[in-house]
Amino acid sequence: MSMPQVELNKVLQFEKAAEKKRAYARFGTGLLYLLPSLLLFTVFLFYPMVRTVYLSMHITDAQGNPVTFVGVENFTYLFTSSAFLASAKATALFVLYTVPAGVILALALALLANSKMRGIGFFRTMFSSTMGMSVAASSVIWMFMYNPTIGVMNRILTALGFSEMQWLLDPSTALIAVSIATIWMNTGFCFLILIGGLQNIDPQLYESAGIAGVSSGYKLSKITIPVLSPTLFFVVTVSLINAFQTFGQIDILTKGGPIESTNVIVYSIYKDAFINYNVGSASAQAVILFFCILIVTIVQFKLGERRVHYQ
Repeated sequence: MSMPQVELNKVLQFEKAAEKKRAYARFGTGLLYLLPSLLLFTVFLFYPMVRTVYLSMHITDAQGNPVTFVGVENFTYLFTSSAFLASAKATALFVLYTVPAGVILALALALLANSKMRGIGFFRTMFSSTMGMSVAASSVIWMFMYNPTIGVMNRILTALGFSEMQWLLDPSTALIAVSIATIWMNTGFCFLILIGGLQNIDPQLYESAGIAGVSSGYKLSKITIPVLSPTLFFVVTVSLINAFQTFGQIDILTKGGPIESTNVIVYSIYKDAFINYNVGSASAQAVILFFCILIVTIVQFKLGERRVHYQ
């Protein structure tokens, strides 16, 4: 090999080594910027997740310390427990009651508020106002509305000729009552996201459709919904996750009753961990809930994203 060729190889090797050093330096710089977020995620997310899985495989004492390793016995017990199966059923029904109705209501309000009319800003503010209220404050409002003596809900029923109802005290209506309150609480967030998506649709699409003389229903089904599908997909996914994690309104309105009819899994976890001091069982329920949400989200992405049309 000639001397110029040897020198060229040395230069190339030197440049490769220098490039590797620069790549490592960039990687280290990126990690340095991410370090605060990684620390927060580790303390408040990763470690609690690992600890929960660890505790789910143990019998714990009253302080939540693991005492005896039992493997998957906590899980097998839960899947044969009538109380847990009832909680799972209540959770599924709650999701079924709240998510479709909430998204459809928010979409209808967004379509109404998207029109260019004088004073429409007032209605946009009113429709999104529930987003600014805490779950506790909203739940207290609905508690008074459902009150069998002074509540406005029973007064509306009697004015329409129906008999009064024990909204939160009857097992057949308690979950529906909490679901109605939850739909009202979540409408503001869903409405705000959907109205933003509607206002980003190109007006020329509607102008072209108007020139063609198509109906409003055709515009909705062929223009609005397809173009809005990414926003709808986001709203549905977030609403599903939030519905599975509902706790505040259950705790304030019914505390899981009556007769465990509103005892969703999250509230069952709370009762087992902080009232019954059975942290092992609560951790097992939390793990099951995590995988339920994960599976539902994956299915949502697999099936729902096929109908999403990105511009």
